[in-house]
Amino acid sequence: MSRLHVHDERHASSRIGWLRAAVLGANDGIVSTSSLIVGVAASNATQSTILVAGVAAVVAGALSMAAGEYVSVSSQADTEKADLDREKGELLNQPEREREELTRIYVARGVERETAQVVADQMMAHDALSAHARDELGLSETMTARPLQAALASALTFSAGAAAPLLAVLLLPLAMVFAGVAVVSLACLAALGALGARAGGAPLGPSVMRVTFWGALAMAVTAGVGRLFGTVAG
Repeated sequence: MSRLHVHDERHASSRIGWLRAAVLGANDGIVSTSSLIVGVAASNATQSTILVAGVAAVVAGALSMAAGEYVSVSSQADTEKADLDREKGELLNQPEREREELTRIYVARGVERETAQVVADQMMAHDALSAHARDELGLSETMTARPLQAALASALTFSAGAAAPLLAVLLLPLAMVFAGVAVVSLACLAALGALGARAGGAPLGPSVMRVTFWGALAMAVTAGVGRLFGTVAG
């Protein structure tokens, strides 16, 4: 006789809130800081000038990422709250209509109507708002917007990502800063792409290729601009 064992299932979607902000922050930290450093280095600037530019990029970028994430995710949270408040009013004033709406949702997913009605009744009796939030609005605890969490994750991971090219400037002689920052940054981007894919349960190859390609493109463009302006200034 077979025995069924209850087991916990871990899904990557439970990490999607902080993972998106963390990957975005680290990626932007590496790309924007390394691109700025490479661009300034290409203009034949001194090592102290490059370092100051890099530190300024880290501070400004981390604050910008935190503010941007907080504002955008707060807007999402406000929208979610407005939808839930509207749903509360409809459940209070039109419960039968909301029951029928939930029933139709389950029928559309392949459940027989009689069964769907029973399920809708049971779900609404248990927690009507949660049932409609999840099945009608597509909201869940996993996907709930958390502005402060997103802001902190973005700021911290931006700083962590930006630290790699900044350390390269500190440790390498001026003649090697341009190439060294580019190599270190691309290696960090590849590692970030692999880490993000692994944490999210996605294939490694596409993620690594995606982040390294755009990082290399950003550094190449800013290096060209830096060299152009350095030549003109000289």
